[in-house]
Amino acid sequence: MTRFKLTLEYDGGPFVGWQRQDNGPSVQQAVEEAIEKFSGESVLVYGSGRTDAGVHALGQIAHFDLDKQTDANRVREALNFHLKPNPIAVLAAEETAADFHARFDATERHYLYRLTTRRAPPALERGRVWHVAQKLDVEKMDDAAQVLIGKHDFTTFRAAQCQAKSPVKTLSKISVSHVGDEIHLNVSAPSFLHHQVRSITGSLKMVGENKWSKADLKTALEACDRAACGIVAPPEGLYLAKVVYA
Repeated sequence: MTRFKLTLEYDGGPFVGWQRQDNGPSVQQAVEEAIEKFSGESVLVYGSGRTDAGVHALGQIAHFDLDKQTDANRVREALNFHLKPNPIAVLAAEETAADFHARFDATERHYLYRLTTRRAPPALERGRVWHVAQKLDVEKMDDAAQVLIGKHDFTTFRAAQCQAKSPVKTLSKISVSHVGDEIHLNVSAPSFLHHQVRSITGSLKMVGENKWSKADLKTALEACDRAACGIVAPPEGLYLAKVVYA
């Protein structure tokens, strides 16, 4: 038996999320079915994180075990063939250690959130970016975001249905910057709460609109109360960008 590590890119729009569910197609299900089509084996695929419905990935990591004797290049090519027409691509496949775990061995996760502030709605990027048809003060957003760095109780930015054992998380890096006519929020942490990045993004948008100040964001964080959160950004602008392993 060989354990394979996959690096996946996908458009989350058509899916109910990464995790297999009864209410619609998932990324996990599509990958598992593709593996069965080329290998004849029914396997479980484990992802580094459970992205929500509509959330995309530039570098989701997953692993699975296979009895069939094959090599990593064959796995990548076969999966990409059988995944069609799903908007999922296997960017890389490699053999890995038998005890490697895509979720539990991850030491850092990087998320990207994309906003566009142009007046015209996106056509080519529809469903892949949050359209905010007004100017935002990016400098104020970036400055305010720094109060979130470090270890905090992030209850305010945690979805009510979050299943994490503790609301305490450690953000190692967060930045907000202009990239062309888009605004990109980049945030890194060992792990995240359900809707944490989207909740932070929505609250920072309010800072950019001058509806909130840096002090307001800090007060919201310290409230440890979901009711203190600003708006929650929609899923279509969020990307699991990269997962780091020691």
